[in-house]
Amino acid sequence: MTNHPAFAANRAAVITGAASGIGLAAAIRFAALGMKVMLADANAEALGAAADRLAILTGRPEDVRFLVADVSNAGDVARLKDTSYDAFGEVAVLMNNAAIGGGGGVLGDRAKWQEIIDVNLWGVINGVQAFAPAMIRQTEASAIVNTGSKQGITTPPGDTAYNVSKAGVKVVTEALAHELRNIEGCRVSAHLLIPGFTFTRLTAAAGGTKPAAAWTPEQVVEFLLASMAAGYFYILCPDNDVTRGMDERRILWAAEDIIENRPALSRWHPDYKTAFSEFMKAGSVHRRN
Repeated sequence: MTNHPAFAANRAAVITGAASGIGLAAAIRFAALGMKVMLADANAEALGAAADRLAILTGRPEDVRFLVADVSNAGDVARLKDTSYDAFGEVAVLMNNAAIGGGGGVLGDRAKWQEIIDVNLWGVINGVQAFAPAMIRQTEASAIVNTGSKQGITTPPGDTAYNVSKAGVKVVTEALAHELRNIEGCRVSAHLLIPGFTFTRLTAAAGGTKPAAAWTPEQVVEFLLASMAAGYFYILCPDNDVTRGMDERRILWAAEDIIENRPALSRWHPDYKTAFSEFMKAGSVHRRN
């Protein structure tokens, strides 16, 4: 497989939320391509362990750096940018991946809401604003990947704070892609990673076993690389239970709530249960080449 040109030996990647899950899997995979990697996470102990593991795996400890950083703090992210450029001289791939969950409903705890928005949304904004200007000035192809969520698109009831934060990530990343492609000579592309059900190492450490429906973080990263190589902006990952066609129908139904003037979140409204079930039987929305 031919990768996006940003993924090349001796180039540098910066990954937030890199101590576990998709972030750590990305760091390991990028390093396997010969890249230099800067890992960032707010969990100092887990981050140090991840960096040690990566240094051993690669046999190139000089190419593995790490920095404890809270992405909700613009000063921390600015320090991450400066440290990365001081270490590597450039950044080929920025992966704004750090996120937390558990914000609850729209009437939930205000402090938790603030924390979710600060980390999940402002963390991405801080990363983009700190790194993008310098990356735009680079002459080689580069990429910014922001980790979103299907919950930011179909917005299921339950964890509204998380949904709002990830919906914001989608909007920010779309706007970033538009701005980058309108800058003359810019060689930075933007991509929205939309994982499916993913089993993380944190779940495993807590004693959980991988559900059959879940993908591993490594599968998500492989799908990311293949999708970026194909030039995709929206990187909509399936899993072992949800197919691309199912995602397409769910996203289309959510969009048509507005067009059809149905009740909000009609997918979960009892009066639309049968209609939604029939709609899902139709399969994929379209076929791609």
